[in-house]
Amino acid sequence: MDVVIPSLGDIDEVEVIELCIELGSSVAEGDTLVVIESDKASMDVPATCDGILQAYAVQLGERVSEGTVIATLRVDAMAAEPVMDAEAADASVSAAESKTKTEPAVAAPQSAEAMAKIEILVPDLGDIEDVEVIEVAVAAGDRISFDTLLVVLESDKASMEVPAEQEGTLLSVAVAVGDRVGTGALIATATVSAVDISAKLAEGATPPPQPARSETATTIAKTEVIERPESGAALTEGTVANGATVYAGPAVRRLARELGVTLDLVKGSGQRGRITKDDLKRHVKERINSVGTESVGGGIPAIPAVDFARFGPVHEQSMTRMQQQVAANMQRSWLNVPHVTQHDLADISDMEEFRQSLKAEAVERGIKLTPLAFIVRAVCYALAQMPKFNSSLHPDRQRLIVKDYINIGIATNTQEGLLVPVIREANSKGLWELSENIAELAEKARSKKLALDDLGGGTFTVSSLGLIGGTGFTPIVNAPEVAILGVGRSSTQPQWNGQEFLPRQTLPLSLSYDHRVINGVDGGEFMQLVVQLLADVRRLAL
Repeated sequence: MDVVIPSLGDIDEVEVIELCIELGSSVAEGDTLVVIESDKASMDVPATCDGILQAYAVQLGERVSEGTVIATLRVDAMAAEPVMDAEAADASVSAAESKTKTEPAVAAPQSAEAMAKIEILVPDLGDIEDVEVIEVAVAAGDRISFDTLLVVLESDKASMEVPAEQEGTLLSVAVAVGDRVGTGALIATATVSAVDISAKLAEGATPPPQPARSETATTIAKTEVIERPESGAALTEGTVANGATVYAGPAVRRLARELGVTLDLVKGSGQRGRITKDDLKRHVKERINSVGTESVGGGIPAIPAVDFARFGPVHEQSMTRMQQQVAANMQRSWLNVPHVTQHDLADISDMEEFRQSLKAEAVERGIKLTPLAFIVRAVCYALAQMPKFNSSLHPDRQRLIVKDYINIGIATNTQEGLLVPVIREANSKGLWELSENIAELAEKARSKKLALDDLGGGTFTVSSLGLIGGTGFTPIVNAPEVAILGVGRSSTQPQWNGQEFLPRQTLPLSLSYDHRVINGVDGGEFMQLVVQLLADVRRLAL
C-alpha cells in the first residue's frame, strides 16, 4: 500500500526533513513515517494502516507535493497472498502494458550471479505536464545506493530530486541536462541483486512495485531477470554529462533575476554545489564592497559586512529554517507594500464585564473565553461591511481580487518562529467556537502538529501582543493580504464623561494596510467600526 502526501491546501510543495522509521520495521496506523516542512510549518505524515515499511519513495531534502507517494507498506492482506508464479506475473503485466512484454516481476535466480534489471521512472508530477532536467548527478557504470541522487527536475514552481530506491549499478542514463520529461518517463536502467530480492521474498517481503509504463504511471520500477555481465564489461550505453553548470532552486533563480546577478558567477556552498540565497547575498555584498557605490537591484544598497570579532568575543547562532523564511517574507512584504499604520484605543470595559459574566459557563464548556475571540468576531463583522480589506491586489496591479470568504490568520509565537494558523470561515462562527478554534490552533502550533492546510488561505491577520505588553506597534502586512490588526496590552485609563473622570479599560489597536488598495479614510473608518463593536458587543448580534 502506498502512503501519499495529504492535502496541502494552497501550498504547492514541501520539503522532506526527516525519515522516521527504518526499512523493514513494523508500523502501526498513525505512526509518523516522514516529517515534511513548508515555509510556514512542519507536519508529520503518518501511516494510514498497520504493516511493514517496505520502501521510501522520497529522500531527505526532496521537494514533494500533494499526492506524491512517500512510502510503500506491506499490509497483512498482501503478506497472506502467495507470490505469483512466472505465468501469473506475465499475465498481470500484459494486462497493464499491452505493447510491452516483460518477464515475471521477480523470478528465482538461476545462480548467485543473477541480477535484476530495473527501470527508474519519473514519479508522479501531479497536474504538471513536463519538467526540465537541470542536473544529472550520475553516469552509466556508477554504483548507487538507497537515496543516491540521480537527477534534479525543475518546473516553473519548484525543483525536485529523484533518488535511487535500491542499491545497484547503473546500466544507462536515458536523460540529459535540458531534456523535458513527464510522469513515467524513463530516467535510467540499473541492475540490482536478484539474490537479495529472493532473500527478501523468502522472509515474507513483497517485491518492489512493478507498474506498467503508461501515461498515468506514478511509481518507479519494472523488473526482469538478466545475467550479470562478464567481469570487466563496459556499461557505456546512455552515458551523459555529470550535472548542470548551475544548481539552484526556483526561489534562488528568481531572486537572482530580481537582483540582476548571473548565477554562473556565484559559488555555491550547498550540497553538490547548490547555490543558496545566502550564497547569492554574499556574492552581492562582495560586489558592493569591491565597487563601493554599486547597488543591488532596485537601487537598494546592501548592508556592508562587519568583522565584529575585532571589537570583542562573538559567537554565531543558526536561525531555524522557519525563522529564515519569516524574515524573507517580512522583508519582501516591507519592500513591496507601501505601509500605513493607524493607532486607536478601544474601550472594552463593557466587553470585559460581559466576558467575566460568562466565566462559569466557559468552565462548564471547557473553553477559555479570551478577548481575542471578541476581536476576531468584530474584525469579521467589519470585513463583511468593508470587503476591500478582505481582498488582494491582482498581479497586474489594475484589479482587486475580493474574497467572498473570511479566513482569519492568528499570529502565534512558537520556539521555531512565528506561525500564522488560519481560522476558516471565521465569520460563520460564534464566540464559543472561535475561542475553541483559537486555543486548538495555538496548541497545535506549539506542539508542531499543525497541518499544512491550517496555514494557508488567510484573508486578514490579527497579531496580538497583549500578553507581552506595549501600547502600540507597526505590524507588517502579511502579503498578499492587504491589512493586519495589531493588538496591544489593555490597561485602565481615566476617561472624562463630562462631569468626572472614570476608570475605563482600554485596548490599544494598530491597523497596518497596503496604501495601494486602502486609503487613509478607509483605514480610519475600518478602525472606528472595530472600536465601536468592541465598545458595545451587542452590535455584533445585528
